[in-house]
Amino acid sequence: MGKHEVCAPKYIAKKIKAKGLQKLRLYCQMSEKQCHDENGFRCHMTSESHQRQLLLFADNADRYINNFSKEFERDYLEVLKHEFGTKRVHANRVYQHYISDRHHLHMTSTKWDTLTDFVKWLGREGKCKVDEGEEGWFVQHVDRDPETTVMQEAVSRKEKIDRDDQEMMMAFIEKQIEKGKESSKNDTPVFTEFVRRSEQHIVVNLKVERKRDEDMKNNILVASNALKNGSSAENKKDSRESGRRRGEKRKLSALGEIIKDEENERERINRKDYWLVEGIVVKVMAKCLGDEYHRKKGVVATVCMLDSGHKLKLDQEHLEMVIPAIGRPVRVVNGAYRVCSAMLRELDQKKFCVTIEISSGPLKGRIVDKVEYADICKLYNVDM
Repeated sequence: MGKHEVCAPKYIAKKIKAKGLQKLRLYCQMSEKQCHDENGFRCHMTSESHQRQLLLFADNADRYINNFSKEFERDYLEVLKHEFGTKRVHANRVYQHYISDRHHLHMTSTKWDTLTDFVKWLGREGKCKVDEGEEGWFVQHVDRDPETTVMQEAVSRKEKIDRDDQEMMMAFIEKQIEKGKESSKNDTPVFTEFVRRSEQHIVVNLKVERKRDEDMKNNILVASNALKNGSSAENKKDSRESGRRRGEKRKLSALGEIIKDEENERERINRKDYWLVEGIVVKVMAKCLGDEYHRKKGVVATVCMLDSGHKLKLDQEHLEMVIPAIGRPVRVVNGAYRVCSAMLRELDQKKFCVTIEISSGPLKGRIVDKVEYADICKLYNVDM
């Protein structure tokens, strides 16, 4: 019986029937033939082509089984990699994607009897991450691409540095909280019960001397009348002087307001997120560089270490300002007086601020109070 013509009703019915999955027990892997019913499968089993394939399989059965197993493993892992990436997914869900292809290799021709045996084998070989949950076995693809491994290591290093910085900040905050608690304990007042001694006597004088009070009032009135005429001229002079003083105070307050407005404007313009400038001394806080550089000081060029002379390229997140001793030069790295050189005059450790004297530029000699630690840094001196 010849084949039906293309687009004929029988041809279309046969294609529709062959589309999708068929019964596994009616499939011959050696001949790669799917039968529609048991009668067709029996006819195929007695055919000459099937008998030839069985003879070939009998000659070297292990080789065929190993080849089928490798092909099934390769296709299964490829579906897992391309469809789900590195996500944790149910093993049967991956298998359903795999067998959706009509020409897939069936598991009955491999060395594994069930999908569970196959998944356990993948876990033992280290080709996938395998774990068992309430719903069954789950698999996760292990990406061994060198570029992916390098990227994951870089991400893990960055996360570790961020964790170290956060731990340092939390430790600093905890120390400040402990210091505050200790200071509050020392400053708490001690209340005691009031006890009066038996030998102490309290005396209350309730006598009212009316006559004496009247005499004093009369004397005060006489003295005030006598002085009223004589002090009129002096009152005029005093009023003039007080007016002058008030005018001077107004001038001083107006000048102070102008200076304050100028500082606010400079603060708005010069306040930046990036504070690194050349010539300042900084401290390296990144643990990933090793003990050779961790918590060591350097001068900003690229960052040149003071002890060894090595040059590093670091981000400001891995550096910390250095506060010098009183009387040492500093560089203002942020705020209203940014990039100005100054001298450190006072240090307030409780409020984390300093007092500086500007030593360069048109504002030379100006004293600036309450400058935060984060706005200044030690200036590198060649003679140090």
